[in-house]
Amino acid sequence: MPVVQFSPFSSLIHPAFWHKLSDLKIDVLRLSDDLVPVSASYTYGRFITDRESGKQIGVGGDASLDDSSFDDLPKNMAGAIKNFNTIEEFKNADKAKLFNDEADKMWETFQTDEPSLNRFLLLTYADLKKYKYYYWFAFPAFVSKPAWEIDDAGFVPLEGTSILSPPDFFVLRDGAVHPLAEFKTGDTVGFVDPSTASTYPGWPLRNLLTYLHVRYDVRRVRVVCWRGSVDVSLTGEVYLPDSQTPPPTRPGAVGWEKNPQGKFAPRLADLGSMMDPARLATQATQLNLKLMRWRILPSLDLERIAGTRCLLLGAGTLGCYVARALMAWNVNTITFVDSSRVSYSNPVRQPLFTFADCHNGGRPKADCAAERLKEVYPGVNAIGHSMSVPMPGHPVPPAEIEKVKATVQKLDELIASHDVVFLLMDSRESRWLPTVIASVHNKIVINAALGFDTYLVMRHGPRPGVASAAEHDHVGNRLGCYYCNDVVAPGDSLTDRTLDQMCTVTRPGLAAIASATAVELLVSLLMHPDGINAPAPPPQAPYEEGGQGTSILGMVPHQLRGFLAQFRNMPIVGHAFDKCTGCSETVLQAYEKDPMGTVLKACGDTKYLEQLTGLDKLYEEAQKAMEGLELDAE
Repeated sequence: MPVVQFSPFSSLIHPAFWHKLSDLKIDVLRLSDDLVPVSASYTYGRFITDRESGKQIGVGGDASLDDSSFDDLPKNMAGAIKNFNTIEEFKNADKAKLFNDEADKMWETFQTDEPSLNRFLLLTYADLKKYKYYYWFAFPAFVSKPAWEIDDAGFVPLEGTSILSPPDFFVLRDGAVHPLAEFKTGDTVGFVDPSTASTYPGWPLRNLLTYLHVRYDVRRVRVVCWRGSVDVSLTGEVYLPDSQTPPPTRPGAVGWEKNPQGKFAPRLADLGSMMDPARLATQATQLNLKLMRWRILPSLDLERIAGTRCLLLGAGTLGCYVARALMAWNVNTITFVDSSRVSYSNPVRQPLFTFADCHNGGRPKADCAAERLKEVYPGVNAIGHSMSVPMPGHPVPPAEIEKVKATVQKLDELIASHDVVFLLMDSRESRWLPTVIASVHNKIVINAALGFDTYLVMRHGPRPGVASAAEHDHVGNRLGCYYCNDVVAPGDSLTDRTLDQMCTVTRPGLAAIASATAVELLVSLLMHPDGINAPAPPPQAPYEEGGQGTSILGMVPHQLRGFLAQFRNMPIVGHAFDKCTGCSETVLQAYEKDPMGTVLKACGDTKYLEQLTGLDKLYEEAQKAMEGLELDAE
């Protein structure tokens, strides 16, 4: 009599499964290669009619996995996935042991009324840099010795039996469907058959027959291979040729899936060529950062960093380098403000511009920089605004008042709608108005300024009225802003400049160093639990992990003075000045009460800010004190 042969399972993995595995690997598994429960689903084999030939073509009910396979959802195949960390581990794994372990789990259930008849093992290696996934399926099925046989008629079409939505395995008795647990000797058993072969039943029948033999000592039984409808389903009576007693121990098992070349070897899913390039860029951008989190800093809050909205005032040398460093941290929102155009001296020092951007008077820097960021990484939300910021000491002509009013309003809206303001302009006075507005809205301000071979990078302290105790320095003083060390108001430094004063005369590598330092200072500040209120570490004190003024990334200094000639950085703490022209409460309240009036007076009257803050009286008192010292000396 013919030996019963079985059509093996075929796997079908949707791309969404690999995306979910990638996320699981980076965010959860990390370096773990433990078995993870997964599930799959299969259906009965289907037949479709070829439009050209009119012939029936069978489509097998593959074992299908998608992104929901990792969820705790009811499916008809339980399994486990083992993801290896390297391709070498994947190749050299003891696959026989892994397979037998899964077969043992199945065998343990064969003495119960709820056997695990459909189980699978999936071995994988995910190359997340190239989006290539190596995998190998196994569908363990027990081998019967001697093999099951069928009478000469073989499997024949099922007739006269109506079955509606049967379970995966069932008992057919008196035309009615019953659960497999209700099996009695003489019953017909059935299963949802994923095969479409005319003479071979599907793979699930192997374990069903073994279970019936082990659990009920069945040696002859009629089987229904249900394929969705009566006209395509099969039935036949199978039996063991000898009076074989149930095996006392687990029999051998088979079930490794062949690859498309018909060999017992792994398969490859290459998603790199089929994925949307923008999505590839997004995943690749996040990959290194996520690896940083699970290998070194588990508490690194990448989501907070990515969601931080950054406003860059200045799209020149500093602005270009700061933007690139922010993108490397996966900051998603970057807005430029600049009033100038790209000139021929810019592209070699400002990495977001090219020679072509200089033609015909030059492209607006802000718009051009935002466009280039999107070319580098399409996932960034980059916008440019061409805008000239009003400056103290630069009077506003009457004809320009409405334009300046609109500029002040727009600048206020931009600062209010962002989380961080970078001050990256060329002149000292151009930083005054953004400093005031950012202080009013209590925004994080990161300031960077360049000399020939020196630089300053600093963060501004919070507004006096809303600062917490945490943001004071080690002796209880509030942290200052860019102008807190000045005893004179910012004034016009741009008029009557010589050529060397009009150009940025600085060592070429300095801007990249200062910009990177500014961005790293911001990220370190964001990782501090107090955020903008983070205190400064004590000056000259040795670094202590977890000490005052530190985050998970290290120190969160108030100011850093860099000396390139000495390759040295010096952390400094600067106290807030109650007569500061940039962040004192007197100036902030004046702006809140009359924004445009305050700006116009500061621009048109060089003494206004000194009179408003009391710097003029302080200067007079100092002068009198000096005169007194001179008289005493005489």
